[in-house]
Amino acid sequence: MTRLKAIEIVRNRADLRRAIAALRANGASIAFVPTMGALHDGHLSLVKTGLEKADHVVASIFVNPTQFAPGEDFEAYPRNEDADLKKLESSGCRLVYMPTEEEMYPAGSLTNVRVEDMSDLLDGVYRPHFFYGVATVVARLFIHVQPDIAVFGEKDYQQLQIIRRMVHDLGFAIDVVGAPTVRDPDGLAQSSRNAYLSTEQRRQAGALFAALHRASQRIAAGTDPQTALSEARGHVLVSGFDKLDYIELVDPATLKAQLDASTGPARLLGAAWMGKTRLIDNLACERPTE
Repeated sequence: MTRLKAIEIVRNRADLRRAIAALRANGASIAFVPTMGALHDGHLSLVKTGLEKADHVVASIFVNPTQFAPGEDFEAYPRNEDADLKKLESSGCRLVYMPTEEEMYPAGSLTNVRVEDMSDLLDGVYRPHFFYGVATVVARLFIHVQPDIAVFGEKDYQQLQIIRRMVHDLGFAIDVVGAPTVRDPDGLAQSSRNAYLSTEQRRQAGALFAALHRASQRIAAGTDPQTALSEARGHVLVSGFDKLDYIELVDPATLKAQLDASTGPARLLGAAWMGKTRLIDNLACERPTE
């Protein structure tokens, strides 16, 4: 294990267990923030949320190969270990777990975690491998770290709900907390993949959130959801995006489509391509009361 001024870095489970035991002295609680690195202010907001809810924050940095399909950007995914560690240290994180692939997936590993149904909707239609890889790696990280609280960003809303379902179904004694999306001034949700965008693409990318925001206002005002969604899809496609995967209104808990005139909370989710970069976003949508 290594140590910077105020942060400890461990790379295997044996060192992790010793470091966690030291943090837990005198009954201290631990919040966990799993990441794939390439950290930005959105990630650091998760650390802040963790510190509001627990005595210490442990973060992980691991680019998980099982959530990338062949031809996706696993090799190109941005990595900057030194910068990430400095950001975590300055944010108040006490311990960073940076396991090797062999530590996470021992030779001959055959066990995977599948959250059925929810993983096959929305992003799961376009990336059918993705959430099974996410559930598997998060379950393993939970077993390694054994936190009291785990903090995930609402920007990846489908992921957040799938992890909540997994924790419920498998009986993990972990409180899963969703933290608000951190946005740039134009509304674009902060994401590690935003680094792929050119200057012009970056200027246009805020149109996805703008379309979702307008749709939420229209639905709240009583517009038929299918009409509002159709308008939002059209806006995205004329705003510089090359392809739209989906814009859908769903039940926040189950992620199933909610296209009738139901009342109560719903969630708008969208995914679209700007060149070779796939962007996702979402926001809450309050439907009119009867």
